[in-house]
Amino acid sequence: MKRLKKIGVGVLILLGVLSIGAGLFIYSQNPSHNGELGLKQLSSQVSVYFDTYGIPHIYAENELDAFRTLGYVHAQDRLWQMELLRRIAKGGLSEVFGPDVLRTDQFFIALGIYEASAATVSQLDHNKTSVQLTQAYLDGINEFIAEGPTPIEFYLTGLDKQPFELVDVYNTMGYMAFSFAMAHKTDPLLTNIKDKLGAAYLEDLQIDVDPNTTWIKNFNPKTFDALKNSTTASVMKSLEKLSIPMFEGSNSWVLGPNKTMSGKVIFANDPHIGFAQPSVWYEAHVRTPTYEKYGYHLAGVPFPILGHDRKLAYGMTMFENDDVDFYYEENNPNDSTRFKVDEGWASYKTITKTIKVKDQEDVVFSFKSTHRGPILNGIADQINGARPISMWWTYTHNKNGVIDAIYDISHAQNLVDFQQALPKIHAPGLNIMYGDADGNVAWWATAKLYKIPDSVHTKFIQENGSGLSIDKEYLDFSENPQAINPPWGYVYSANNQPDSIAGMLYPGYYLPENRAKRIVTLLDAKNDWDKDSASRMINDVTSSVDADVLSDLAKLIDTTKLSEPQVKLLQRLQTWKGDYPLESVAATIYTRWIYYFLDHAFKDELGEVLFTALLTTHLHKRLIAPMAGNNNSVWWDD
Repeated sequence: MKRLKKIGVGVLILLGVLSIGAGLFIYSQNPSHNGELGLKQLSSQVSVYFDTYGIPHIYAENELDAFRTLGYVHAQDRLWQMELLRRIAKGGLSEVFGPDVLRTDQFFIALGIYEASAATVSQLDHNKTSVQLTQAYLDGINEFIAEGPTPIEFYLTGLDKQPFELVDVYNTMGYMAFSFAMAHKTDPLLTNIKDKLGAAYLEDLQIDVDPNTTWIKNFNPKTFDALKNSTTASVMKSLEKLSIPMFEGSNSWVLGPNKTMSGKVIFANDPHIGFAQPSVWYEAHVRTPTYEKYGYHLAGVPFPILGHDRKLAYGMTMFENDDVDFYYEENNPNDSTRFKVDEGWASYKTITKTIKVKDQEDVVFSFKSTHRGPILNGIADQINGARPISMWWTYTHNKNGVIDAIYDISHAQNLVDFQQALPKIHAPGLNIMYGDADGNVAWWATAKLYKIPDSVHTKFIQENGSGLSIDKEYLDFSENPQAINPPWGYVYSANNQPDSIAGMLYPGYYLPENRAKRIVTLLDAKNDWDKDSASRMINDVTSSVDADVLSDLAKLIDTTKLSEPQVKLLQRLQTWKGDYPLESVAATIYTRWIYYFLDHAFKDELGEVLFTALLTTHLHKRLIAPMAGNNNSVWWDD
């Protein structure tokens, strides 16, 4: 038996001192929830109360003081999250994490979010209240950076703290806009499928709007004027590893007075943001004599994205509209530095950036751009082949008024004020949900929408000189899908396809109708909703479509080839109601069955790379139900 060596008293004392020192250091990094602090620019006393959940309740005499304080307390809780989010759009992750995220930095630099943000900031009117409050919020962040403890992540990465600027706010919103977009994953994939297999293989992929779907219905009374190992996939994986959440789908519904037991509006909004630690949302309550909101903030953005007060509530889901277009460019056969424009030739713009990389020499990164946007060959692996492909994006090609819009909706006093703010949201496309104490309910699809010729399909790469022009003919906001106080008594959205006001069905990357159908079924059946029943509905786990899909698949099974236990299991599955309780055997088997259904239908034609890409898009979700009931699809070749 081995004997343990005796540890000297001096060593024990040293270990004790080190343990105490480490404990004191960690304790010193904790947010301050007690006592008094002297913020330099406050004009009067501000009181901050933290409830048992750590949520700050800020009471101030004026909004400038309130937002300075919000910036400080937000930074003491989430400075590292703020740091990561502001770095994504400008290509600053490699400086922190090294060469593993270099491709991510190159991709975001090429998108041009930082240049668009800088251009917006250079044109800001600094006398506007929205700008002054944003700067006050940043002042609070910067005072914490200067005076508060340094979060441990900065020590671990060796990164120095730097002040926040207005451009950082716009960079964070630009990242949000990108993470909402699906065209990067979908359009190159569909073009590859068309070129590889032919147009017939697109017919069953549900790439068009569905005339038989469950619609988000409009009502506007006149009283109110990605591939496997591709850059996109690797971008998403690298951000997930850094605990940076993706913005995904969401549900929301707002019940009018005639649908509720109390005769008051009930507002429900469930944004399906990817899990992260810390959470993407920062919950805070801010109150002054002229302003009050209990809201949910993004790190580095002063005004709540979701919020409510005693007068009104608002939230959002993803619109899923198409706001990205890809174009084939044509090189001059005698000079590859020039590309075709109308009847002549123009020079590519070459953009060169220097990327700082942790523990390595700086990397010089260059890419070409046209008047449409960046050339993505060599930057995004899903953009392949010899033909140059450029990307046009609504977000970087239009005036950015998103921060002004968020300020306006957070300060709106009524429905009219609220609606007037919405045309300022050009991208990302959002379904904005609204309800107020006066009994109004409303939904607007907010985005800068443009007319698309009938002959053009936006989910393919456009040929140079034909198809969709970059000189868009934009719709007036009154032609956006929307519903205000509809006679059926509620509004809702579930990332599904909206009906048209403008006489055209706007193309997008809409999710299938299963959630929408379930929401409509439940809401139509009751006129006595209360808080408890609405809360239970948020946690509903039943699909109104999946049981029918299972029934269609079960019809294809030759039961004579099954064992007795398998037959019994199939019989058990056929009584399944499409619900997903935690320990459901039927739901587990169905989910696995769907994967193999997709695997056997598509992988042999697409190959591993394109099949993996298909699973990253909304297309595979949309096609499951129609394909299960279609015995004659071209994909059923074996």
